[in-house]
Amino acid sequence: MILPVRRRGLLFILSSPSGAGKTTITRSLLERDPQLSISVSVTTRQPRPGEVDGKDYHFITKEQFDGMVENHQLLEHAKVFNNYYGTPLAQVEEALANSQDIIFDIDWQGTQQLKQKLVNDLVTVFILPPSQNELERRLRARQQDEEDVIRERMKKASDEISHYSEYDYIIVNNDLERSILQARAILEAERCKRRRLTDLPDFVRTLMQD
Repeated sequence: MILPVRRRGLLFILSSPSGAGKTTITRSLLERDPQLSISVSVTTRQPRPGEVDGKDYHFITKEQFDGMVENHQLLEHAKVFNNYYGTPLAQVEEALANSQDIIFDIDWQGTQQLKQKLVNDLVTVFILPPSQNELERRLRARQQDEEDVIRERMKKASDEISHYSEYDYIIVNNDLERSILQARAILEAERCKRRRLTDLPDFVRTLMQD
């Protein structure tokens, strides 16, 4: 239901080590919530099977990426596993002003950069795996990475997990459907935050006059 009060959009951040489930949860939220759209990042890595340029990522060259950084066209950017990722600034500013919510599937480095610029618009959620063994099982089940890449992802997971305390909410993804419901509950509650309802004083004033 759309409230009769104008609301500023929010940035819904999901972070986790690779394989913990943030991408699956992100896709499910997008399918179930028409008010939510995804931030399409730019990246210098090659597309994975099934990924579409402009939908999953904007696939660009390192030279193009460097140009966007130099011209301050990225809200955040980071190097992950020898590839570069970034969030175009213009699309985010437009969405927030038009009461649209954007979901981000980014790491802790990107989250820190967003906090420096749009902290009042952020809602941050960290997804934890139920165990290291389960995390490794999920990485192997994806069948997307070579053995050396899997080992590198597992090695990096502990460092990523150590940043959990920097997030507003924690979800332990032991049961996917429950984790999705928890993420949806967080999103709905944050949409009702008083500070996001930009026209609330005027709306309340009309109620008091009736």
